[in-house]
Amino acid sequence: MEPLTWTGSLSGLNFIFYGVVGLLILSIAISTLGSLVPTSGSRAVSADGSLAADKGASGFINMITGYLFLATVALVLVYLVAGVIMGTGAGIFGGMSRQFLPVWIALIVTFVVSITYKRKLGLYGKLFDSTVGMIGFGIVMFWVFTGIMGGLFDMLITHDSLSQVSGMKNKLPGTPLRGAEEGDYQWFLLGGDNLARDVFSRLIKGSWVVVQIAPMATIFAFMVGITLGLPAGYYGGKLDTVLSFLANLILAFPVILLFYLLVTPEIVLTGIPNYMAIFLFVFPLIFVAILLNSRFYTQPSFRTPLLIVVLGILGWLYLSLISTDGYAVPDKIWGLPAFLDGFDIDDGVLVVFVAVVFVNSPTVFRIVRGLALDIKTRDYVAAAQTRGEGPWYIMLWEILPNARGPLIVDFCLRIGYTTILLGTLGFFGLGLESESPDWGSTINAGRRLLALYPHAAIAPALSLLSLVLGLNLLADGLREESLRD
Repeated sequence: MEPLTWTGSLSGLNFIFYGVVGLLILSIAISTLGSLVPTSGSRAVSADGSLAADKGASGFINMITGYLFLATVALVLVYLVAGVIMGTGAGIFGGMSRQFLPVWIALIVTFVVSITYKRKLGLYGKLFDSTVGMIGFGIVMFWVFTGIMGGLFDMLITHDSLSQVSGMKNKLPGTPLRGAEEGDYQWFLLGGDNLARDVFSRLIKGSWVVVQIAPMATIFAFMVGITLGLPAGYYGGKLDTVLSFLANLILAFPVILLFYLLVTPEIVLTGIPNYMAIFLFVFPLIFVAILLNSRFYTQPSFRTPLLIVVLGILGWLYLSLISTDGYAVPDKIWGLPAFLDGFDIDDGVLVVFVAVVFVNSPTVFRIVRGLALDIKTRDYVAAAQTRGEGPWYIMLWEILPNARGPLIVDFCLRIGYTTILLGTLGFFGLGLESESPDWGSTINAGRRLLALYPHAAIAPALSLLSLVLGLNLLADGLREESLRD
């Protein structure tokens, strides 16, 4: 069986694609250089007060850039659609396009539904009025769907991510599988690594590690930061001084050093990460309890049953999260009995999760505190105080909703930072298991032979880059739309 080329029978399009991309880069460079040259005149103003488009050389170049960008997108779509139809007949790209077919379907459905009902979806719906936001959202959701479908349900992978195949060590992308039996996928689409494992399948599995840790750890960090930052900014005084000092104390440590200390085996054996999990993971319960109590305080007949049900479910999830084999701290503190424990988290994942929450919480605290200090002086807060509303009602139902714009933007950016931190930890072999397919560990394994076989490290590195880029673009789109509110 012959090795696959990158585009297979679509190779005739490559010359056109390279030409269009080259012209696009050239036009962007010319446009950038042209923007540095001062113009003698001023731009015209439209009837609605906005600036009119340039009609000179600058406007012409911008128009050409726009057309070249659309042409590039159109060619990429041609490769993808042809790849889905032709499979490996369209080379490596075709094979990967067909493997990702469930992801493409999920993305199309998501975009169609979201755009159709965008006027009813609040800030999320307004995101689809921003081109940058839509591109970022599409990239992020691509990896979310990939992680769920491929990492959790094994729908996208072509081979087991831990299986070693004889004769496939360090093989280049598109290499046919030696001795493939009927029913086996015939190629290693992105080649083999230094242990003869399929790079493509490990890439898919690695996305699930990021998808399950980064967003959830960021949510927990926000719960901690909001729960402590709101009262610090609203009340001020000694409470603010003490909490700010503790936050600054944590922030004074270099992040990488702090991560290294928290995930080293010697620290893990002491049970410190488990004690930290017990403390940090209780904040969502506190946040939800205060949120519901402050909202329905005047309706005790409804509030009490609601709190019992919600806190009962969250309490069980909390105990399941911190408990493993009946212990919250191994051999020291009892946890939820095994027959009530809904799920167990791998020790390495728990340690990394706790480390990410602990490192991110002080930064979120500082942001929330600053927003609370500003917003508490607004007229609508004074009006709520005049109505006799309680402090927590004002903090959670007056101040927090009006701080959502900056917090949502920071949330997206922080997931990106967390993704980079996870990659850094994996690169240094900290926290997760040595055979984990996470992108950082994969990059570290592939860098040793980077000069000879770059594919094993470049594939996860580009995946990490694309996810962080998507999160940044999504944050830009959200910031742009939130400023219009």
